[in-house]
Amino acid sequence: TAIHVRGLGIGINYGQIANNLPSPSRVAILLRSLNISRVKLYDADPNVLGAFSNSQVDFIIGLGNEYLQNMTDPIKAQSWIETHLSPHLPQTQITSITVGNEVFNSNDTQLMSFLLPAMQTVYNTLRDLGLDKQVTVTTAHSLTILGNSYPPSSGTFKQDLAEFLGQILNFHAQIGSPFLINAYPYFAYKDSPNDVPLNYVLFQPNEGMTDPITSLHYDNMLYAQIDAVYAAIKAMGHTDIEVRISETGWPSRGDPNEAGATPENAGLYNGNLLRRIKERQGTPAKPSVPVDIYVFALFNENLKPGPASERNYGLYYPDGTPVYNIGLQGYLPELALDTSSASVINVLSIFNFLIFLITYLIKA
Repeated sequence: TAIHVRGLGIGINYGQIANNLPSPSRVAILLRSLNISRVKLYDADPNVLGAFSNSQVDFIIGLGNEYLQNMTDPIKAQSWIETHLSPHLPQTQITSITVGNEVFNSNDTQLMSFLLPAMQTVYNTLRDLGLDKQVTVTTAHSLTILGNSYPPSSGTFKQDLAEFLGQILNFHAQIGSPFLINAYPYFAYKDSPNDVPLNYVLFQPNEGMTDPITSLHYDNMLYAQIDAVYAAIKAMGHTDIEVRISETGWPSRGDPNEAGATPENAGLYNGNLLRRIKERQGTPAKPSVPVDIYVFALFNENLKPGPASERNYGLYYPDGTPVYNIGLQGYLPELALDTSSASVINVLSIFNFLIFLITYLIKA
């Protein structure tokens, strides 16, 4: 039986590859003011998990690829869980561990061979500690695992990954955990701006596309990508595994060769996406299953390597101002609070938050 995560509001990826981000205690107040109740981390940062204790926020925590080999050893897996997970339960709600991130994007066959054993060992350890009912185990994949994605109903995985993915899917089915995909229509547009209609990738009104096999109509690329993953999973013999989007987003800036990376497009993509999340929409192939999405990312991250777009996916600048307006009125408390003791922070934060709330209500 699947573990169903409470409430399907907006999920957000809280990346921290930066040297100018606000402290986790301030971020906790920002997210509370935004009513965001689901956060995905790429590690198990104790400062973040501690700052969110008793906050009613559900966390996905991550085990980086550098841990995979160690996680195949039950003793090391237990040591990691007892150090990084157990001390935060139950006061911080941790519902999932992603073991590895985009492992099949790496061409590292040794790393690929560690993935499933690591997931199994982490799961068995959680079970032995009596935590498997509250914390599930999964991994996040890049969309590049698909060999074919068009039309969506003909989606298949790459042939050379089929053996790995078949066993991983069996594991998901056995423990009832979701299959996570990092899906970015932005990449498809950036690579072929003349062939991919911008309105189709931005959830704007457009003619869309009809799957010739199922006659299902798609008005946006993200949903077509999700259904292509469902089709690929079905082609491997599974119809009992939920696909969730662990990352999607749109950069507000890019290098000259990165078509479409503008604040306007990022605002349209994320704003339209949030509207659909609130409507609890399903995809054409799974209309009754609300799409479960974690937006990438909370902040711009100034130390991320790669093209300029990589450092510009944030909804917010590190000082708490929105990069563009999508109707998310957030509140980040002043920096000075960081120097005070925790109890003073809480009193001041609540005081400032009340002022913010009153002004917001007056404006409304």
